[in-house]
Amino acid sequence: MFNDRGTSLTAEEERFLDAAEYGNIPVVRKMLEESRTLNVNCVDYMGQNALQLAVGNEHLEVTELLLKKENLARIGDALLLAISKGYVRIDPVLTALELSNELAKLANIEKEFKNDYRKLSMQCKDFVVGVLDLCRDSEEVEAILNGDLESAEAAEAPKHKASLSRVKLAIKYEVKKFVAHPNCQQQLLTIWYENLSGLREQTIAIKCLVVLVVALGLPFLAIGYWIAPCSRLGKVLRSPFMKFVAHAASFILFLGLLVFNASDRFEGVSTLPNVTVLDYPKQIFRVKTTQFTWTEMLIMVWVLGMMWSECKELWLEGPREYIVQLWNVLDFGMLSIFIAAFTARFLAFLQATKAQQYVDSYVQESDLSEVTLPPEIQYFTYARDKWLPSDPQIISEGLYAIAVVLSFSRIAYILPANESFGPLQISLGRTVKDIFKFMVLFIMVFLAFMIGMFILYSYYLGAKVNAAFTTVEESFKTLFWSIFGLSEVTSVVLKYDHKFIENIGYVLYGIYNVTMVVVLLNMLIAMINSSYQEIEDDSDVEWKFARSKLWLSYFDDGKTLPPPFSLVPSPKSFVYFIMRIINFSKCRRRRLQKDIEMGLGNSKSRLNLFTQSNSRVFESHSFNSILNQPTRYQQIMKRLIKRYVLKAQVDKENDEVNEGELKEIKQDISSLRYELLEDKSQATEELAILIHKLSEKLSPSSPRCE
Repeated sequence: MFNDRGTSLTAEEERFLDAAEYGNIPVVRKMLEESRTLNVNCVDYMGQNALQLAVGNEHLEVTELLLKKENLARIGDALLLAISKGYVRIDPVLTALELSNELAKLANIEKEFKNDYRKLSMQCKDFVVGVLDLCRDSEEVEAILNGDLESAEAAEAPKHKASLSRVKLAIKYEVKKFVAHPNCQQQLLTIWYENLSGLREQTIAIKCLVVLVVALGLPFLAIGYWIAPCSRLGKVLRSPFMKFVAHAASFILFLGLLVFNASDRFEGVSTLPNVTVLDYPKQIFRVKTTQFTWTEMLIMVWVLGMMWSECKELWLEGPREYIVQLWNVLDFGMLSIFIAAFTARFLAFLQATKAQQYVDSYVQESDLSEVTLPPEIQYFTYARDKWLPSDPQIISEGLYAIAVVLSFSRIAYILPANESFGPLQISLGRTVKDIFKFMVLFIMVFLAFMIGMFILYSYYLGAKVNAAFTTVEESFKTLFWSIFGLSEVTSVVLKYDHKFIENIGYVLYGIYNVTMVVVLLNMLIAMINSSYQEIEDDSDVEWKFARSKLWLSYFDDGKTLPPPFSLVPSPKSFVYFIMRIINFSKCRRRRLQKDIEMGLGNSKSRLNLFTQSNSRVFESHSFNSILNQPTRYQQIMKRLIKRYVLKAQVDKENDEVNEGELKEIKQDISSLRYELLEDKSQATEELAILIHKLSEKLSPSSPRCE
């Protein structure tokens, strides 16, 4: 079947092997179709046939042509060669996204080639956007956004749900133009209003009415979902838009509870009794101040529900992906502070309860002011002005105030859903980043002057007009508030006649104000203005990118019911839990059985792998099926890439035509110049010849005249 390695090849066979090795498709096709004397199984001096040469050099089209021949041999060897080298069909969109991210990382590492790497990264991003722009129907758009759904990785995902793996990757790598492209946004919008197709065309008033109805009927909707999760109501509640509305309504109710909890202290506002324990004569003061009200109990339930949701998200995404999203860090910090505040409050309540138990057990009088109590018990009868700074209730109130501020700042998370507020929220986030960058230089200058002024005035405690700069704390307060013009010039004045120290204080304080107020603050304002202008220039792309990030957080399964309703497991959860246990046990049994079978037939399988590598079954089903049966995704990508290449060629030809016309004009001008010079030189030569001839004719006749 094969020619010997040492024998010489014919000219036709050498040409055939060279064409297969170098990927000359027309020559290979022509020789396979027309030549009758060609031996397709001929080998070179290394024993490689045409198929092995084509596979080794990654010539896919040549390989496909060769596999159509019926008498082709060594297909198994070529397949093993392809497997050993790891040859796969490259996903152009995935490769471009990953390459753009890798180039962006290299730009931050190798600073000397930063601009070059950024240009290459931008070219990869433009390529992905260009391919998406060439899509002509929804099937092609879905193929680009979801990736190869027929691959092994995507097979694990639910078939009815779009994976949007490429969109998630583009958001992770911040390919904003790809995410904000109209084709991508249209597909995301369709998924956003899943099971609510009629709501998409409604006015803003109708949508606001839907939000209000969901907010008011949230408990009833949760009960309906618990009872019938697979009903029409369950499908509606599982749509991304309804999940977003439900979570937003739940969070607004939580903020309402925070406001209502403090409303009893509003001036001129009277509310219903917000207590859980009634007063009685022997009750000490701290029991009344540390007991939990019913609104605080509801707030605690909400906090537990949100903490449970965050723990589930942390478990599903993993710590690394969870921390990358700053909103998750804010949520976790806010909930941790709430828990710490309620824990400190509970400790204060326990201490007050123990004191109350002592009073109830050992004190007989009803008026506690006439009774001498132990100091540790007497402390709990004092008013607030006599409490220790480390009192758990004081710490609880401080932490609770911080948590409330963070809770209201959490509203910014849902602002990208609106076209008007979304760009403002993005600008605010960019401003915060600029402030953090500015803080490095600010802290450096601030510390220098704070320590310097403290060293200068630390020996004059009590000898100054005010206490500024006499301690580190006073130095910090004076310099910080001087940025806003709230510190006085007399802060550097001494009561003693030490003019040298006083003059140095004036100079340092003046330099500080010029540096901080005139230079650094104006620099910060310029940075903020520049960042805002960048976002304003590309506000549509920035807003759509931020909105897509918000949408994707509600596309995945789960998180149907918002806190605190998510604390109660639905019957569906129990069914899924039992099914997972059953599937886990089945998979474990299959794995054990497979391990036993592999252990018994391990030696036989190794031998058969090599002895049957050239079998016809192996040849006709394995390698041939890999190359001749591409998936639907691969067919779509091949079609899109052909369009992209054709478009690039047309654009290049158009550019070349314009340049060629300019070159032709230049050539015409230069050729005309040379033609004129040549004509001039020819005319000069002809004139010289005529003059010479005339001189020859006139020279012999002149003596005759004489």
